[in-house]
Amino acid sequence: MEIRTLRYFLAVAREENMTKAAELLHVTQPTLSKALRSLEDELGKKLFERHSFSISLTDEGMLLRDRAEDLVTMADKIEREFLSLDDITGGDLYLGLAESYQIRYLARAIRSLKNLYPRLNYHITSGDTEQVTEKLDKGLLDFAVLCDTPDKKKYDYIEFPEADVWGVVMPADCPLAKKKTVLVDDLVGLPLFCSQQSWKNDIPRWAGERMSKLNLEGSFRLAYNSSVFVKEGLGYLLTFDKLINTSKQSGLVFRPLSPKLETKLYLIRNKYQAMTPIAERFMAQIGCSFVKTE
Repeated sequence: MEIRTLRYFLAVAREENMTKAAELLHVTQPTLSKALRSLEDELGKKLFERHSFSISLTDEGMLLRDRAEDLVTMADKIEREFLSLDDITGGDLYLGLAESYQIRYLARAIRSLKNLYPRLNYHITSGDTEQVTEKLDKGLLDFAVLCDTPDKKKYDYIEFPEADVWGVVMPADCPLAKKKTVLVDDLVGLPLFCSQQSWKNDIPRWAGERMSKLNLEGSFRLAYNSSVFVKEGLGYLLTFDKLINTSKQSGLVFRPLSPKLETKLYLIRNKYQAMTPIAERFMAQIGCSFVKTE
């Protein structure tokens, strides 16, 4: 199975049209059709359903699409890494990030590194622990940022200088907004938004035996999207401080939980993955950037 053939497959899967895909790939349609038939023969599975004016993926095709995207991304990453080995002015850095205001520490490190190595390029993937560790384990990322304690057997890690503080984002005109802090009993019976990861791990630490009384209205991976639902009066968002705009003009407020709930953040790397030169320079820069400032 060739990477080139997988690129052909992904182009057709994306365009859902053989002619358009051939034009984008700068190959003839017969060449493209032959490559895809050979791929189906090699795998012994039908990958596409052919229609009059379009094509769609079979269940097997959908599975291959997910795997092919990772393989092609990895091939591109390997190529860039080898091209950058002799490039003393830059390289490519791949980061998977959880949402936190503390990401500014990484931005600070990248800014300083960019001044030293102007040809540095960085590629950011956002996601929860499951998403970013999966990519890190596959070698698609150089580093990841987690809100969970890392597995010491698999990862080297650095703890961020601060802890993220939990609270509730809510409409500024709701009754609960009049309180300075939010208790568990204040949230009983209210529709709540939270990430699935935090609902399983962080919130039970705080709610204790009252956890069963809380109602998860909906789960979100991105805090901004959930804040839009809060603005529309659909519920209350459990999230970190400083992620959502709660200025007077926003119509939203943030109230910390009581008792106080905090979560530590970690920058991790796979112990068994060799670092590229630019990744090593980034690690060296982190020590200077992970300094707590007001």
